[in-house]
Amino acid sequence: MIKIATAECFTHGKIGRELHAIAQNYKGEFGREYIKNPSEYGDFDYNELSVTCSLFIPTIEAVVKILDVKNPPKPDKLIKGIKVYDEQGDKTVSKIMAQAVKDLTDSDIAIGTTAGVGRGGISIITDEYELTTTTNVYADLCENNSKALFKRSEDGIKKALELILLLLNNKIDEIESLENIEIIKKE
Repeated sequence: MIKIATAECFTHGKIGRELHAIAQNYKGEFGREYIKNPSEYGDFDYNELSVTCSLFIPTIEAVVKILDVKNPPKPDKLIKGIKVYDEQGDKTVSKIMAQAVKDLTDSDIAIGTTAGVGRGGISIITDEYELTTTTNVYADLCENNSKALFKRSEDGIKKALELILLLLNNKIDEIESLENIEIIKKE
């Protein structure tokens, strides 16, 4: 069994929810919303997948108290406690969040997402790899532009799910061929 845990901000826990629907093979209204046919990504047996938890972590306080991160990077701005970083900060903090939820849950795969100003950060951490990327959609949390924020969130959910499914199906070459992705292979 492969255990997955998520610590999500701008994706609102929807990555974890979608992975849970895939793992449970839910259909209909309770089924998958973003990935209609996971078998298109390969022959991985999704019955071997289990979502340990999917956390919505928008605030710096939650990063500290729930994820037990002692000294997270100071946000550029706070909006009602919600952390706002620039794009590079988001990439850094998404990795911190992924590692923290992986450590807390002893999961095999962890996902962290956060987005303030820019395209946001998405990190996926396994025992073998660290993947970090952004969405393809720019938005600014400070502007409260619902349409732009929604588009960035949707893009982030889809991109993270596609990366996870490629990873589960051992398609590292395909991941490496994508633009705007940093891959660190752990020794």
